[in-house]
Amino acid sequence: MEEIDFYNPKYYTNRELSWILFNHRVLNEARDKNMPLFERLKFLSITASNLDEFFMIRIASLKDMVNAKYQKPDIAGLTPEEQLARLDVAIHELVELQYSTYNRSLVPRLKQNGLQIVGRYEDLSKKEAAFVDRYFEENVYPVLTPMAVDSSRPFPLIRNKTLNIAALVRKKENGGELEFATVQVPGVLSRIVELPVADEVRKIILLEEIIERNMHKLFLNYDIVCAYPFRIMRNADLTIEEDEAADLLKEIEKQLKKRQWGEAIRLEVAAHCDKRLLKILEKELGIEEQNRYSIDGPLDLTVLMKIYGMEGFSHLKAPRRTPQQVPQLPPGCVIFDEMRKGDILLHHPYQTFEPVVEFIRQAARDPEVLAIKQTLYRVSGNSPIIAALALAAENGKQVTVLVELKARFDEENNIVWARMLEKAGCHVIYGLVGLKTHSKITLVVRREEDGIRRYVHLGTGNYNDATAKLYTDIGLMTCSEAIGEDATAVFNMLSGYSEPRVWNKLTLAPLWLKDRFRYLIAREKKYALEGRPARIIAKMNALCDQDIIAALYEASAAGVKIDLIVRGICCLKTGINGVSEHISVRSIVGDFLEHSRIFYFENDEHYEIYCGSADWMPRNLERRVEILFPVEGAELKEKLLHILQSQLNDNMKASVLQANGFYDKANKRGRQPYHSQEAFYQEAMNEAKAFLEEDDVVTRTFVPEMHHES
Repeated sequence: MEEIDFYNPKYYTNRELSWILFNHRVLNEARDKNMPLFERLKFLSITASNLDEFFMIRIASLKDMVNAKYQKPDIAGLTPEEQLARLDVAIHELVELQYSTYNRSLVPRLKQNGLQIVGRYEDLSKKEAAFVDRYFEENVYPVLTPMAVDSSRPFPLIRNKTLNIAALVRKKENGGELEFATVQVPGVLSRIVELPVADEVRKIILLEEIIERNMHKLFLNYDIVCAYPFRIMRNADLTIEEDEAADLLKEIEKQLKKRQWGEAIRLEVAAHCDKRLLKILEKELGIEEQNRYSIDGPLDLTVLMKIYGMEGFSHLKAPRRTPQQVPQLPPGCVIFDEMRKGDILLHHPYQTFEPVVEFIRQAARDPEVLAIKQTLYRVSGNSPIIAALALAAENGKQVTVLVELKARFDEENNIVWARMLEKAGCHVIYGLVGLKTHSKITLVVRREEDGIRRYVHLGTGNYNDATAKLYTDIGLMTCSEAIGEDATAVFNMLSGYSEPRVWNKLTLAPLWLKDRFRYLIAREKKYALEGRPARIIAKMNALCDQDIIAALYEASAAGVKIDLIVRGICCLKTGINGVSEHISVRSIVGDFLEHSRIFYFENDEHYEIYCGSADWMPRNLERRVEILFPVEGAELKEKLLHILQSQLNDNMKASVLQANGFYDKANKRGRQPYHSQEAFYQEAMNEAKAFLEEDDVVTRTFVPEMHHES
């Protein structure tokens, strides 16, 4: 047989084009007529938010490569220039579908259900128009700053992602030449204005419509020839010279300011915008025609999330799900006592994140706790974990926190938290030079009767109590001596660069994790060739590392059955004879964002199962500090295998990658409908209910009153 080159570009999909397919899967949720109407609005809003970030980072990065004359092809054999050309077509098609969904499906359906979005000022009654004009004069006019452009007033800085209205104006007195003017739609005011109406249908109008209608009041000595909203996206990819930065925190603060005036890479304008106005915008902003998007509808569809938040439409939304109690960690228990009984697995958001917060709170108050160490990548705006860490430092504990300042779009937030923690007396580390610290680990060191004991929390998601209600993640709470030793070694590496001779249980990127995964995949290949049981199930957010994909192709060619659950980007192709006919790929897009990373290896019927913070991407395996941890208790392993098998059975929210490179909804024919996220929530409810029913026979210890240490 001819030897197969598993690295051949024809076996790979371009990363960026795969991302576009992912956003189409999100858009399909907005197009699903079986979904509650307001949930469809939410998903359409998410596609817009996703696309904004894609432009600011991925498109910006490709443009930088083209400008730098970088010609190296990607794993699919495409140069940066070729990628941009294909993305130009794909994104325009995506945007067209977004607005077709909005105009043809959602707006009429909203009106049928009691909410009218007024698209044009002409659709208002005289009474409504009078209200809107008065609203403008009383609430909007004082906030606006109209800006004219002439020989003495240069073209103004148009800030990234802001909504603006551009106009062509002409002096009233003597006519004369057309002049350009612009006004920014103020972000401090609500973009949604509800009209006072007497009938059953509520009406809203967008703020830009109100300003556009009243532009003549901003330029009193001019006639308004035309006015149209526009919006630009700028390059927001930070370039940080870490090796040369004396103070990483100050260097990042400096770079953040540049986001507002990075290179303009996308221009959105209202459809049918005056060509003279377009010419001025394109010239002044340096925008090429292919980067211009003519929009038939409201610019920036993230406004739909504001509409989603309107009161009075709960019947058009999915019922709210409350995260359930963790049976092993009932409210009021001493978490350290429960952890000593055995490892505890948490499944968020079906189970509450509160035990993780309480773990750190109790450690902060407990006189026997000597030290707390934690990595923070993204935290919530009013984080109880930050408050608990600060309290621990005030109580005299040794508190070490690694705050990753380079967490994209959370940099400013993390700078604020880092400074607050330092003021409270915590030792704060700002990550490692050249690497992002993406691992999720907490170590509590406690003095007990039989000596020092280490308690560890490891997770697949961030220490963010807000997103823990929306993202699916796995957490492990353990006082395993082996993992405790490894956790200490992790923090010693992060704070002092000391590397242990051996690791007990944990595997870290960027030094060992990729090789570990390749070893585990190769082991399954070996077993398959020997005719022994071999299987891989892997769940992650993204798969685009060429070495890992090539290893999976090799294993598949040897007969290993491989089931991949990949929410977003997937550069692997299925259905290639002799390469990937034993590989299936599915993506689940549902009410919760699938975020957990779980890896199953059959290992000749002695299966091993791991969780971690890393996806199978070059950045995670080669340029980040990540942790992979084994889950070893039989009951916990069964629970994780059940999660994987349930997602493989999902035929409601799963899409399956076809050999043609596109995704189709999972086949329901002849099968009972099965929605894995709904099933997990029901299971969590049943577990919590069963615990409450047994409450009278379960003996638990409760937290005694503790006083702050001086």
